[in-house]
Amino acid sequence: MRPLLSTDDLSALPQDLPDWTLEDGGKAISRHLKFADFKQAFAFMTRVAAEADRMDHHPEWSNVYNTVSIRLTTHDSGGLTKSDIKLARLIDQAASGV
Repeated sequence: MRPLLSTDDLSALPQDLPDWTLEDGGKAISRHLKFADFKQAFAFMTRVAAEADRMDHHPEWSNVYNTVSIRLTTHDSGGLTKSDIKLARLIDQAASGV
């Protein structure tokens, strides 16, 4: 089981990950992205999926046409861990590359 983020880590999240929103009392983060069309949204999800699988840390997400909604939490730890932050940064990088 991965250790949960500290209160200080959670307090720094809005500055470290400004495009993400804390949810469930700090147990998860979410982000919603819009792309030009379905093809770009799906290409983004494909890039993220390959990296998330390598990390063995998988997002909760959905796709409707050009919108991708993502929620990150570490289920077996019961909240946010460094794995979620690492994946959020990877998602931010993938989103900026579109």
